[in-house]
Amino acid sequence: MMDTVNPIVWIAIAGVVIAALLIWYFIARSRTNRLRSRFGDEYDRTVATTGSTGRAEHDLEDRQRRVASFDIRPLSHDERDRFASEWTEVKSLFVNSPAEAVLRADRTIGSLMKARGFPVADFDQRHADLTVDHPEVARHYREGHDIAARQSRDATGQAIATEDLRQALVHYEALFEDLISDVEDRRNTVSTSRVSTGSVSTGPVSTGPIGRVAEPSR
Repeated sequence: MMDTVNPIVWIAIAGVVIAALLIWYFIARSRTNRLRSRFGDEYDRTVATTGSTGRAEHDLEDRQRRVASFDIRPLSHDERDRFASEWTEVKSLFVNSPAEAVLRADRTIGSLMKARGFPVADFDQRHADLTVDHPEVARHYREGHDIAARQSRDATGQAIATEDLRQALVHYEALFEDLISDVEDRRNTVSTSRVSTGSVSTGPVSTGPIGRVAEPSR
């Protein structure tokens, strides 16, 4: 009797194990696809940084839970107008003082994020928070901040090339436009121009006296 039962039992156990492994595989694959779709290039960057897909996905899900607890809100029209005016000043400042303009842009972005409801935090945490709902422009934030941080460290040393500073401002403006576009009533929203003449424009992105304005390569 044991000789008859044991093979059946082992086959049943093997079937359960295989089924469990298949379920685990499809759940893990679904999780990966969902996070990769949500975070884009940030998914691969986090995997490379942590050195493990499992740790990276745990980190990304922690970010989602953290941001879900925030009270993110749209800007009022008055707030939007104030930040648009500040950004116009930043772009005007770039003409004569590009290094100062980039540092001021970094501070303006921090103030804008705070106004939207992001908690006060260091750069790495702010960047991580942005990747949840703004993964593409978060990349611009990181690249712009890297240049600004380098400029701050080199303030008494060798100056950073104006072209690098211009690219930093382009990166910052990509994030600025994304964050400022969400207002209480989108019907009256106007878009800000790219880094050009320092004015606010309702037209398409254009080039101006600062030089060619192009999205940085990925």
